[in-house]
Amino acid sequence: MPTTLTLKNIPDTVYERLKASAEVNRRSLNSEAIVCLESVLLQTRLAPSERLARARELRAALAPSKFRARDIDAFKKAGRA
Repeated sequence: MPTTLTLKNIPDTVYERLKASAEVNRRSLNSEAIVCLESVLLQTRLAPSERLARARELRAALAPSKFRARDIDAFKKAGRA
């Protein structure tokens, strides 16, 4: 069950940054505060080897590129003509 929390004496700079972040992310101040707290307190720590393994899995899942760097350069140059 969710709990209500009241924060007091929030520094002006923290409040302004939270407010700006909420606006950018189209969230209420309350929702933005929750997202910020969750990102800090509930973040999962991955070992570098796990992070690398995930990156390799993602790369393997992508279709191999059919274009080489020189092909891409040629397409760019052709588009400028």
